[in-house]
Amino acid sequence: MTIWHIVLLASIAVLALKLAGFAVPAAWAEKPTAARLANLLTVALLSALVVVQTFGSTRGFEVDARLPAIALAAVLFALRVPFILVIIAAALVAAAIRAFS
Repeated sequence: MTIWHIVLLASIAVLALKLAGFAVPAAWAEKPTAARLANLLTVALLSALVVVQTFGSTRGFEVDARLPAIALAAVLFALRVPFILVIIAAALVAAAIRAFS
């Protein structure tokens, strides 16, 4: 099985899951428990993605210039700095650390 077979199978699975979502009655999706679960699941999945992309590498767990950049971004978000400035500041911190190390 090649990588393209895997990509195609994953695409078909995602499409099938999306179409199955349309079969769920609206009354089920409007329940407070379902809405809260969907919101919490979204946050959990995005958080997991950030952690894996920040600390993950081919060799396992790795701490590099991404960690201080993410920490700075978290602080700036807490201070309600505009998103584009957060991205620029985090990129500059990561670039400076990589340049001087």
